[in-house]
Formats: sequence, C-alpha cells, structure tokens
Amino acid sequence: MSNLKALKLRIKSVKSTQKMTKAMKMVAASRLKKAKSLVEGSRPYANKIEQIITDLASNVAVRGCLKEDFPLLTGKGEDKQHLIIVFSTDRGLCGGLNGATVKMAKAHIEDLEKQGKKVKLYFVGKKAYEQLRRVHEDKIIEKDFGLFKGQITFDMAKQIADKVVKLFNEGQFDSCEVVYSEFKSAIAQDQIFKQLIPAQIDIKQVKENTPQAPVSYESSEEEVLGELLPLNLAMQIYNEMLENSASEQGARMAAMEAATNNAGKMIKELTLVYNRTRQANITTELIDIISGANSV
Repeated sequence: MSNLKALKLRIKSVKSTQKMTKAMKMVAASRLKKAKSLVEGSRPYANKIEQIITDLASNVAVRGCLKEDFPLLTGKGEDKQHLIIVFSTDRGLCGGLNGATVKMAKAHIEDLEKQGKKVKLYFVGKKAYEQLRRVHEDKIIEKDFGLFKGQITFDMAKQIADKVVKLFNEGQFDSCEVVYSEFKSAIAQDQIFKQLIPAQIDIKQVKENTPQAPVSYESSEEEVLGELLPLNLAMQIYNEMLENSASEQGARMAAMEAATNNAGKMIKELTLVYNRTRQANITTELIDIISGANSV
C-alpha cells in the first residue's frame, strides 16, 4: 500500500508540474506574438539608418574629413581594449538559449586574450552574468538587469547607448562588440556576434567606389552624420534587445512544450505502474483470503 501511495503522490506532483509548464507555454506564446511583431517592425528601420549613414559617410569621405571628426564610425586608431556587451535573459526556463550565448562569449574572450587584447564586459540580462562572473568578474565594468522582464522601449536602448558612448569617450575601450540571440522562429534562434564601434562600414571601399549620394541634407552632411551616429548605435542596440526578447519567448515556448509532453509521457508510465502494482496487491489479497478459507 505504501508503494501505491507514493506512486499516487508522484502522479499528482507530475500533473501539477504539467499544468504549470502548459500555462507557461501559453504565456510565452502570447508574448512571442507581440515580440515577433516588434522585432519585424524594427529590422527595416535599423537597416535603413545604417544605409543612410553609409551614404553620408561616402559624401563626407570624399571631402577627406571623416576620420578625425567621427570616432564612432572610424575608431580612434587603436585596437587594444575591447568591450563586449552580452545580452541574455533575466529569467530561466528557456532551454539552451543562455548557454549558447555564454559559450560564444567565452570563445570570443579567449580568442581576444590570445591576441593580447584587454577585454571588458557589459551585461544586459542576469543569466549570462551569473555564469560568467566567477571566471571574469575582474572584467565586468557595467551591468543592467530586469530590462527583459517587461516591455522593451527605445529609451532603455538609448540609456545603454549613452553609457557605451561615455565609456568610449573616456577611453575605456577601443572597440565594442555585442553578442545576442537573433530570432529566426519559435524553434530556431542564432547567436550573433556584431561589432558596434567602430561601425561596420568599409570606409576604404566607400572612398574608392561610392559616388556621392544624390540627396540634399540640411544642415551640413557632417552635422547630420554626427547626430545620426549615436542614434544609430541606440537603434542597433534596441533592435538587438528586441531580437533577444523574441528569442527568449520562442525558446521558452519550445522548452515548456517539450516539458509538457515529457510530463504527459511520465504520467502515462507512472499510471501504468500504479495500475499494475494495484492489481498485484489485489491479487495477493485474494490469494490470502482464498488460502485462509481453504484452511478452515
């Protein structure tokens, strides 16, 4: 009877877990729909602003005044210190999403250190920080937690961008890269490593091959480019945050669906064992009763 009671309690526990995972899957699916809409809407804008900057850079480069005036675009001529912004989630239960991000970040840190570069880390999201701080705590210069728990806004991205620009102006780093999860579908997310500073525009190719863009700018092109570069940085970070958020919801939905299915299989197996054990106990009791009756 004790075995039956233990099995019954275990079946009850697994059913309770299945209800939770099923509810979490439904919540993630609901949030994924909104997150997918936001990220698909932000991608064209992020791509377009990069195209505008490329056109402006081509015009300014022709006049030979690009390198000195726009360090966010061209860098400062050094490549000794690297800042890596690591986007992860603030909550768990999203499969191997954060593990894949941490793995990519670790590999890049090791690669840079082998080249003699100094690495600094900026964490956006708690989970990657928890996994990397034990080994790389001395490299952490900034962290932001809780941003992925609610709705992501452009102001959040601008605050991060302002911090990055301030660190850059203070000489804390020469190059800035970001690692994040790019949303492909509910069951597919890719880990992406992207350079933010200097911006990924081939200045040499712009100078040699790109004619001046047939667009009139007011005020001067140099002034517009100077205004757009920080805005572009904030926009790229905003798009990456949306990508990471949509990836989180997709990964969590897939993980909770798998957990729900596994719980269903476990319930079937435990129910089968319970019924067999119960039948065996009933058979044993019947045999004892019959044996006792025959002995009287």
